[in-house]
Amino acid sequence: MKAKMTVNKCFEIDAVDPRIYGSFLEQMGRAVYTGIFEPGHKTADTKGFRGDVRDLVKELKTTIVRYPGGNYVSGYNWEDGIGPVAERPARLDLAWKSVETHEVGLHEFMYWANEVGIEVCMAINLGTKGVDDARNIVEYCNHPGGTYWSDLRRKNGAEKPFKIKTWCLGNEMDGPWQIGAKTAEEYGRIAAEAAKVMKLVDPDIELVACGSSARWMPTFGAWEATVLEHVYEHVDYISLHSYYGNQKNDVPGYLAKSIDMDRFIGSVSAICDYIKAKTRSEKTLNLSYDEWNVWYHSNEQDSKNEPWQKAPPILEDIYNFEDALLFGCLLITLLKNCNRIKIACLAQLVNVIAPIMTEKGGAAWQQTTYFPFMQAASHGHGVVLRHNIDVSAYDCEEFKDVPYVEAVAIFNREENEIVVFAVNRSMDEHADFDMELQGFDPKNIIEFTEICDYDVKQVNSSAAIPVSPKTSQAASVAGGNISATLKPLSWNMLRIGLN
Repeated sequence: MKAKMTVNKCFEIDAVDPRIYGSFLEQMGRAVYTGIFEPGHKTADTKGFRGDVRDLVKELKTTIVRYPGGNYVSGYNWEDGIGPVAERPARLDLAWKSVETHEVGLHEFMYWANEVGIEVCMAINLGTKGVDDARNIVEYCNHPGGTYWSDLRRKNGAEKPFKIKTWCLGNEMDGPWQIGAKTAEEYGRIAAEAAKVMKLVDPDIELVACGSSARWMPTFGAWEATVLEHVYEHVDYISLHSYYGNQKNDVPGYLAKSIDMDRFIGSVSAICDYIKAKTRSEKTLNLSYDEWNVWYHSNEQDSKNEPWQKAPPILEDIYNFEDALLFGCLLITLLKNCNRIKIACLAQLVNVIAPIMTEKGGAAWQQTTYFPFMQAASHGHGVVLRHNIDVSAYDCEEFKDVPYVEAVAIFNREENEIVVFAVNRSMDEHADFDMELQGFDPKNIIEFTEICDYDVKQVNSSAAIPVSPKTSQAASVAGGNISATLKPLSWNMLRIGLN
């Protein structure tokens, strides 16, 4: 199979916002307790946070983490997580039918984020709480001092403000499963008023309004349009959420599902631009894809959990090789839409549908999805170039004309290199991948790695990490063009040095 990719130095999409490599930690399951936090673990620091997990998160190059939810935030009293730990109340978490002790609260999480070098995107409760609570938490976190809430923060051990820049105005508020779910009119009004007071407290913050919970929701489209009429001039982003699975055990159809993500982005962008035109605004609203991932392996197991446990195993998907391939296609789709996607949060980071898994008292290890994310977050910086790929396509049940090769090219001026991420969706054909770099003078292949040659159901575990990148020599520079061989069912990263 032949595949030719053409890019031109003059045709750019946009620069990659580093926050596209974000993630998500919800106060649920084992994401926090025995995930990032486990006092007594042999690697734990003096605050109880696991050092082995810290090292894996740093290696992953995650830039921003959304916290503390998720569905959890719609019933969360943030004041429960401040002050002396021994005096904090245990409460029922109605979202996940578990018990939250608040041993890890706001200060502890900010300590951890600082230790791993990650920016925090804080979500506020617009389910059971409202406008007054929204202004209070911003004052507590970001005001220097001299007021009730800022001085309480200082009393609780944080003399300097946390300076949290990015805030989510609730979570999935159109979902009937959500505590305090609202109509679009109800949410639009409270989100607008919360946004106003939050920016009065700190004009430098950025705000994310809730989009519809998923593209398949009956509220989708009308929800975004109605909400945005209320909040358009007060917020900076609107959110998108989507999860994908291979319930039908159809690999070609599964690997095509990144097309759904691309259509979703296009639809929400169009709605934003419609409201921009309708309100005669000068502002272009960008998107925060603040929940995305593969999620389906753990559904049956989760239905068997006993309620009201502390940190029960929830959503602990064990990912396989085919999941890593779709994951790579989703990453490529986010990058190709970097002109509108400025924030993206892989849901989630540890144990809960996560690239990192831990054993209580034991090891931490990388799932198959860890490595495409790590490579993209490490090397996918710069300007995404518009491209054309001439390659054959296939049809599946849900999608037509699915290109066998999905790819993106990024020009990193600082490193003077072009980085290509590519997935070969074909089950059995190599792709002879040729790349024409118009306006560039390629010098050498800095690195060519591939994840390939595994059974589609192959997984990683604490005992072995078979699914990981391997170096390949099957790439070369000749006459100003690039040639590489993309094996069947493969994730590839190609770094090209320039003169």
